[in-house]
Amino acid sequence: MNDYDNVASVSAFTEPLIDQLIDFRRELHRNPELSFAEHQTTQRIMETLQTAGLSPQKMSDTGAFVDIGQGPIRIGFRADIDALPVLEETDLEYSSLVEGVAHACGHDIHTTVMLGVALALNNLNEAGLLAGRVRVIFQPAEEKLPGGALSVIEQGLLDEVPRVLALHCDPRIDAGHIGTRIGAITSASDTIRIEVNGRGGHTSRPHLTEDIVFAMSQIATQVPAVLGRKVDVRSAVSVVWGQIHAGSAPNAIPATGYLAGTMRCLDGDIWYEAGELLDNAVRQIAAPYGVEIKLQHTRGVPPVVNAPAETALIEDAARREFGADAIELTPQSMGGEDFAWMTQKIPGAMLRLGTRTPGGKTYDLHRGDYVPDESCIGIGVRIMTAAAMQAVGEHRTK
Repeated sequence: MNDYDNVASVSAFTEPLIDQLIDFRRELHRNPELSFAEHQTTQRIMETLQTAGLSPQKMSDTGAFVDIGQGPIRIGFRADIDALPVLEETDLEYSSLVEGVAHACGHDIHTTVMLGVALALNNLNEAGLLAGRVRVIFQPAEEKLPGGALSVIEQGLLDEVPRVLALHCDPRIDAGHIGTRIGAITSASDTIRIEVNGRGGHTSRPHLTEDIVFAMSQIATQVPAVLGRKVDVRSAVSVVWGQIHAGSAPNAIPATGYLAGTMRCLDGDIWYEAGELLDNAVRQIAAPYGVEIKLQHTRGVPPVVNAPAETALIEDAARREFGADAIELTPQSMGGEDFAWMTQKIPGAMLRLGTRTPGGKTYDLHRGDYVPDESCIGIGVRIMTAAAMQAVGEHRTK
């Protein structure tokens, strides 16, 4: 029998924390901070952990980590703490006080859940039930490609960690449920900016110009189509434009313009090849129009790949705490997530935390009206705390 078997459920150690955690989350939500500027957020996290008697350490700029327990680290947990440059439109009493900045992706939930895990594990440790060490990392700048996870790795915070878990809000799943899958759970995600230049002129004489607007229209429509024929369709390379800008008058062909968007890919191996395919496609499509092309392709993140053992660890914990019906098979998302860098270094897994009020509205992430059901906080804390106890207990019995 391991230490986890001595705890019928971790709920006795997590439930007393819920009111404190909801208050913490709301304060975080009121005061969002952008990537690598999460100074107050970091301070609030550290102060809360210090008040509980723990000894968190600050990362080199923003972000922090804390170890709970003694001995070798048996498992790590990661939360992302930054907000988005999005205007909040929720009208909540605790809505963002920072104009144009909001926790529209649920990172305030992620941070609060992992703070709760640290506090619960501390209580378990003080009760003599945590026979090992657990590291909880509060990472900056997930929203700024290629992501703050790289700074976690560069600072050596995973060097002693054998496995790592994370979670992500999912407004398509009801609160009380989680989504899991083995293998890739997110996609590779890059940003693209294509500047197109040529001789401008009058729209009555396009033959005397390099018509960049027409060239841009061909690039915008043909690049996604060409990549769809150059890559195995099962790899699902997707190019979607978010910006197209050129010109200021209806009767003048401009001399410069640009397109910007994202390229996403379900397959990590194809992701490494897609950059060359993109460059070739853009230049071949633009060639007949005599325009000059400047392609800026910024590598983002590879897919998060859930390892089988770590996925099973999450599912076992969820099953023990909430029953088998609480677990759903989630589809692979086309979204990008820098936790992928961590799962490339060590085995790991990410779960999808249901945040939709049962019977309520389905929101989307990265929108100013996103309102998660706060009951998901207690769900996430219990599952991740149980997973930590299971991971520590597995080593205790070996």
